[in-house]
Amino acid sequence: MSRIGNKNILLPAKVKCNISPSGEVEVEGPKGRLSWRLPSGVAAQIDENNIKITRSGDDRTTKALQGLSRALINNMVTGVSSGFTRNLEIQGVGFRAQIQGDKLNLSLGFSHPILFQIPEGIKVTVTENTKIAIEGIDKQLVGQVAADIRAFYPPEPYKGKGVRYSDEQVRRKEGKKQA
Repeated sequence: MSRIGNKNILLPAKVKCNISPSGEVEVEGPKGRLSWRLPSGVAAQIDENNIKITRSGDDRTTKALQGLSRALINNMVTGVSSGFTRNLEIQGVGFRAQIQGDKLNLSLGFSHPILFQIPEGIKVTVTENTKIAIEGIDKQLVGQVAADIRAFYPPEPYKGKGVRYSDEQVRRKEGKKQA
């Protein structure tokens, strides 16, 4: 039994949802518009301000797809109503970031600056040259952009230098001992 898939999705007041007979789900709200197609074996219906996800069979994959569909549609509703944010911190002497038009310029101790193209639909802000906030309505895209930026210089365990999530705990290692 899919516990997540059987829960209803509550639609906020300013969010409109449209589900076509072919399974195309469109959610529109104050922050924007998102669309996604339901997988086969899963259906959705709207009654008043609730969305109910149903499945056609009881096999394992269909149950999993029901829970996945419910989670993705819930993320769409949350995204168009309030949006998603990921925060990154840069630690290291001389490490910094700045916005240049539609690019993020990262100075991470390499011999060259790293220019990261900011995707459409994502808003990146830099404060104090070391704190990066990534905002958008698509949870997957916000998380992917944050992971891509972090991948340029992940935090290293000896000095803790690098790009990390603001809530990330980096396990530090003890350095080499002198005899």
